Amino acid sequence: MSNQTYQTPKPSWIMKLFWKAAGGDQFILKQATYSDQIKYFCLGGIVVATAIMAGLSGGYAFYTIFKPKASDVSELWEKTGGTEGINNLVGFTENTDIQTTLIALVFGLVWGLIIYNIDRFIVTSTGTGDGSEAITWGELKSALPRIIMGCIIAISISKPLEIRILKGEIDAKLQVKQERLKEDAVKTIEEKYVSRISEKNAAIAKYQREIDKAEEAYTNSEINFNAEMVDPTAPGFGPEARQLKAIMQDRKLDRDNRRLRLDPLIADLNIEIKGYVEAKNKEIDNISVGLSGLDGLAERITIAEEEYPTVSIFLMLLFLAIELTPIFFKLMLIKSPYDYMSSNYKALELAHSGIYIEEDYYEDKQGVQRELVRFLNAEKEIQEKKEFHDAQIRITKYAIEKFEAAEKKKIDEKPEDFIKYS
Repeated sequence: MSNQTYQTPKPSWIMKLFWKAAGGDQFILKQATYSDQIKYFCLGGIVVATAIMAGLSGGYAFYTIFKPKASDVSELWEKTGGTEGINNLVGFTENTDIQTTLIALVFGLVWGLIIYNIDRFIVTSTGTGDGSEAITWGELKSALPRIIMGCIIAISISKPLEIRILKGEIDAKLQVKQERLKEDAVKTIEEKYVSRISEKNAAIAKYQREIDKAEEAYTNSEINFNAEMVDPTAPGFGPEARQLKAIMQDRKLDRDNRRLRLDPLIADLNIEIKGYVEAKNKEIDNISVGLSGLDGLAERITIAEEEYPTVSIFLMLLFLAIELTPIFFKLMLIKSPYDYMSSNYKALELAHSGIYIEEDYYEDKQGVQRELVRFLNAEKEIQEKKEFHDAQIRITKYAIEKFEAAEKKKIDEKPEDFIKYS
């Protein structure tokens, strides 16, 4: 816009870009006032900023959901095994996965473009209300679907960014929760195996007591025999000594038989106990692998909302303000030169296209004033076709009448030509 006293500054390329993002008409804005140019520049900036934040949020959410977790790479743990395998597994999950990162970048870009188009549609379709700064109930009601859409977009953007901002705190809480769940699970597993192991240990103790009893009987008989052999009052290998030796041999045979019978049973029981211990340790290790998978987007959002509700609400309100500001801002805008010029160009386009609109032409059954829309070019063509059609009908009728008169004249002159006798 330029005249003798005022000339609008030449818009930069970034201003034109933001005008396009806000749905502004570049041709009209170049002729409008600088305040109009700035308004649409700011509106476009909000739309672009929201799209960028949505792209970052969507990309991070995608990575958080699909990044490799310990539960997804348990095969690596089984191959490496032991404490070293667990350490390798943890190190693997802590590192950034390149493939998932690249896919997340593509997803974030697509998601940002989707939100950009939705926001652009919301802003451009909101209009300027009734042209006053006050937001009436009618304006608010008509903008309600756009407001709901804006709220959904704002919440979907805020949650992934919220868990990224609180990542350190959430990681700490998540680790505490995993440790608590691990302790409960380990306790349950210990209780499951303690009765089995106790039962086997009781059987081993019973068998061992039988062996010890036989061993003790043999030892006592051996002591008695040796004492008899060194007794000075009864030198030599007499009847008493022979009896004690026989008892000692019986006790030895009984001990050996018991060992031969019970030692394999004790060995089998020890093998079973070892199997129980290994199974228990494996289940405990699997708990660590399973709980490391408790690191998804939903779990992090839950922790953020439960542990840091103030921060969660604040970030959500912040994004709601960013997302809904353009809608309320446009409802509060008073009509400016851009709006009048835009209406003028629209009216000219309607006139050139032969479209006539008369506001408040009639009232419908609900009491709403409706407009009359007339498509003059279409009406003209329809009228021309209708008149041409009527003219053709009249011409055809006239030709038939003339043909009938000529035929009648021929009959009057020579009727025998039209009658044939059998």
